[in-house]
Amino acid sequence: MAEPTPHGDGVVAVPPGRDAPTGETRLALPVEGMECAACAVRIEKRLSKTPGVQSAVVNYATGEALVAFDPSATDVEHLAETVEKTGYGIRTETLAVPLSDDTSAGAVEAVLSRANGFLRAEVEDDETTLYYVPGVADPDALLEALETAGLVEAGATVERADPEAAEQEAEARYRSMLRRLMVAAALTLPVVVIAMTHGALDFPGSRLVQLALTTPVVVWAGRGFFTGAWRAFRHHAADMNTLVALGVGTAYGYSLLATLADDALMQLTGRHPDVYFEAAAVIVTLILVGRVLEERAKGKTGAAIRRLMNLQPPTARVLREESEVEVPVAEVSVGDLVVVRPGERVPLDGLVTEGASAVDESMITGEPLPVEKRPGEAVTGGTVNRTGAFTFRVSRTGRSTTLAQIVRLVREAQGSKAPIQRLADTVAGIFVPTVLLIAIATFVVWFDFGPEPRLAFALLTFVSVLIIACPCALGLATPTALVVATGRAAEHGILLKGGEAVERIRSVDVVVLDKTGTLTEGTPRLTDVVPVNGWAESDLLALAAAAEARSEHPIADAIVEEAEVRRLTLLPVEAFQSETGLGIEATVDGRAVLIGNRAFLDERGLDQAPLDAPEVALAESGKTVVRVAVDGQAAGLLAVADTIRETSADAVRELQALGIEVVMVTGDAEAPARAVAQQVGITTVEANVRPADKAAVVRRYQAEGRVVAHVGDGINDAPALAAADVGVALASGTDIAMEAADVTLMRPSLLAVANAFRLSSRTMRTIKQNLFFAFVYNVIGIPVAAGLLYPVAGVLLSPMVASAAMALSSVSVVTNSLRLRAVRVGEEHAA
Repeated sequence: MAEPTPHGDGVVAVPPGRDAPTGETRLALPVEGMECAACAVRIEKRLSKTPGVQSAVVNYATGEALVAFDPSATDVEHLAETVEKTGYGIRTETLAVPLSDDTSAGAVEAVLSRANGFLRAEVEDDETTLYYVPGVADPDALLEALETAGLVEAGATVERADPEAAEQEAEARYRSMLRRLMVAAALTLPVVVIAMTHGALDFPGSRLVQLALTTPVVVWAGRGFFTGAWRAFRHHAADMNTLVALGVGTAYGYSLLATLADDALMQLTGRHPDVYFEAAAVIVTLILVGRVLEERAKGKTGAAIRRLMNLQPPTARVLREESEVEVPVAEVSVGDLVVVRPGERVPLDGLVTEGASAVDESMITGEPLPVEKRPGEAVTGGTVNRTGAFTFRVSRTGRSTTLAQIVRLVREAQGSKAPIQRLADTVAGIFVPTVLLIAIATFVVWFDFGPEPRLAFALLTFVSVLIIACPCALGLATPTALVVATGRAAEHGILLKGGEAVERIRSVDVVVLDKTGTLTEGTPRLTDVVPVNGWAESDLLALAAAAEARSEHPIADAIVEEAEVRRLTLLPVEAFQSETGLGIEATVDGRAVLIGNRAFLDERGLDQAPLDAPEVALAESGKTVVRVAVDGQAAGLLAVADTIRETSADAVRELQALGIEVVMVTGDAEAPARAVAQQVGITTVEANVRPADKAAVVRRYQAEGRVVAHVGDGINDAPALAAADVGVALASGTDIAMEAADVTLMRPSLLAVANAFRLSSRTMRTIKQNLFFAFVYNVIGIPVAAGLLYPVAGVLLSPMVASAAMALSSVSVVTNSLRLRAVRVGEEHAA
């Protein structure tokens, strides 16, 4: 099992996060109930004020609160209580454990009281249910602590929480919201048609029909807005839910009163009151569209981490008493010997003790070529064994493995991204109570000092102020622009993960590019055939390809593929033998063929002098070179390289023309990295960089005040993609990279990065214009609606005019957003 960090009387605590100061614990609490960025802001403020908390960042997108605290001053249970007092909850999981006789809940809680992430225990019928925070508490450590205390028999069968439960709940929540949207849209359409005909479809009972259609939209489909607004009100706050609930409630409530008490209001005011059912229904429907898209995006946020964790196989083949035993990975200990066969994933980190093989470490280094492993060399959990079998001794398990650290880096980087789209919520906190005060003051002034009928004038102006302040346009200002912009970007192969990505891209001044699979194609190809001693290029390649056809090495695949492209005939192979890490020996059409490195040919005593000079030139250009000998004589060289994408150099020039500094970061060696950088025009290169160091490079630029975008395609890029202000992944890469990124390029062209920057700038300008349209009508209309011009010009704004002003602001916002459809994202060659 994983070696936990001791804490207290043999009880286990989660280790502090990376680089955590002494006396500080960092963890991510899964928060439930957040419905907008303002929710995250409220929780963040409350947690930050908690004694013992050094910092708190709440991420609405991931649904997590990243908290750093002093464990001597507070604990997870207190933090959970703080979140609950703010009106939200902490997601928990359970562990059902059979107890020894006569064990109470108090005894269990006494043992686990200092275990990080443990919340409480409930005992019933000789079984305890432990409630803990997933990702914080280690259920195996909790069980081990109870076994050590003698409260649970060793080896007892326990009932664990369903690991898919959270994902299933999120999917059910999304489907419920989508169902509400579809019903709301179906009911809203006829209401809008009736209202927009301006009486042409008026018929007896038309208002009752609108009431019947609108009521389920408001009461059922839009109930979340009202519950959210009520929760915000109970905690003395205002957010987008408050604005939406205010607009919908005012329009619907006034229309309901006008419908049911039409005659009474006619006698009271001298006119038939207007109704605004369409406003209430449209607000709910359009805001639900944004919420549905948002819920789907949030559901995908954790997919990157889940895919990373799935790289580790569930079981390992452990040598015990000279026989192989397949056991769960969680039961493997440091020092155990584990056997790995060809095609299997390495379960944990360790050192090879026996055997040899080529291991695909692209998930760590990004390098497509497998690395030869011999006794004494390190292997990493999650990597793939390609050829031979080997045995290794486990050196790290659990949360200390390289894969677990990558998972933690991605989680921390994602959790540290506080939502920056807070303008609407910030304004709402001031705008809503201000409008309410103005409306109340308007009613009082007209009721006390206005002309007769004072009550009619007071009600008219009160409702007009509330309706003209309806936040429909405010709710549409950002979503409509983002929907149009993301759709336009998708047409050009650019998938934007959300509004935050669009908002950040325009500020980027440093782009960090991964080499393998990003600037290059990501797969090795044969680039050079250099014959010597009179050999023809095609004959040499045909012999080599025939011999390599029986090999499983990627270099062999590249050689055979090139021979097939040239339509060369592969001669029959009579004998074949492979020596892992050195080369192959084969008999092709009666001729002895050797293909491998210098040491492999040296063992046969061959004269290799004709190969030395050309090999140096090829190696300096960053290519992998293999030597070929036929019938005991040097025949030539074959060079394999990861070829550069056609558009990479143009993309680098475009980025530099935009004033953006371009940096190449790669896990490759210095020589091939410099060679690629020179060909594409990049001067700043950092080679031999591992995943954690890639993220560190990103953070170093951020510490200098720079806004950083990282572009990559591999699992090894995931931490840096998440840590960057903007992460850009190529869809030709891994799903994990795409899930961790903010932007995905569906076409293998880096020119799309520059296009995304241009579109982002235009989109943000449109959003600011939309917010202006959303408020200018309120700023001008509220004083008029309150009757400010009545004493001077006798002008009094009716609710119908107020509604028209509100609709006009919405139309202005939508029309302005639609202009983004005409934006020229990029030239066709960018594809």
